[in-house]
Amino acid sequence: MRRSIMRAVGAYLPERVVTNDDLARDLDTSDEWIRERSGIRERRIAAPGELTSDLATRAARRALARAGVAAEAVDLVVVATSTPDHTFPATATAVQRNIEMGPGIAFDLQAVCAGFAYALATADNFIKAGQAKTALVIGAETFSRILDWTDRSTCVLFGDGAGAVVLTADEQPGTSLDRGIIATTLAADGRQYAHLQVDGGPSSTGTVGHLRMNGREVFRHAVVQLSNAAHTVLHQAGLGIADVDWLIPHQANQRIIDAVGKKLQIPSAKVVMTVAEHANTSAASIPLALADLDASGRLQQGDLLLMNAMGGGFAWGAALVRW
Repeated sequence: MRRSIMRAVGAYLPERVVTNDDLARDLDTSDEWIRERSGIRERRIAAPGELTSDLATRAARRALARAGVAAEAVDLVVVATSTPDHTFPATATAVQRNIEMGPGIAFDLQAVCAGFAYALATADNFIKAGQAKTALVIGAETFSRILDWTDRSTCVLFGDGAGAVVLTADEQPGTSLDRGIIATTLAADGRQYAHLQVDGGPSSTGTVGHLRMNGREVFRHAVVQLSNAAHTVLHQAGLGIADVDWLIPHQANQRIIDAVGKKLQIPSAKVVMTVAEHANTSAASIPLALADLDASGRLQQGDLLLMNAMGGGFAWGAALVRW
């Protein structure tokens, strides 16, 4: 069976660190208030003039270097982002130009915080269909550009960053013990559209707008759908929770992650958590968490990774990957 092997991961975080105490100087909030509700201590903020494509390019170059893959070998770039450089062209084409990849498939995918799961499944299907051999899948965001910095209920929760993985096609036996992407699942429910959205856009207001969120509804749906998506991919693969070595969830909120881990009955030692240092980086959060796990030396070849995410739309998804 033709599988998409995850060869390497690369990450990039902007240099500027903004702590909860920094935010408390201008907002009616405190480090204790933010930590209690989200588990977040700090976040990274892109520098003026630092674009989403800049973050994505740095992460992509690091992933390619770690994989030992030349940019010229890449024939597919998918960038998951809700904060593109421009309305068009796609941010992926800027990355393509920056890494000197040459002609190939390059496009953006917008599924908000579920973007990396959607992009991973999309690239996997391109590879399985024989339309690509080597893919860069990138989650990159500059969410600081769409935040209302007077709204303490939202601006304290998000940060900027990028993560990238290199996928290459390889023939595997076709069992649950294969390396690479074993199973994916995606879904969305547009009836929940209003609970997490940006109040602007080219065809509605002609402005970028700001992020608005109904936190209670996001929490309620996230715990259910993240758990359901996890069970779905495990069922597809004929595997169980006990087979999972690492749960790498979307890093939105520590309370959501804890609730999902408890619902899935996955020990906390197997749950990768970076939300305290990164905050919610939307589509970038899963690859950033994967990169953190890899850098820690805990990630071993053959480990089974369960990645799941939910974002605006509501859109959600999961991927089961053997490293």
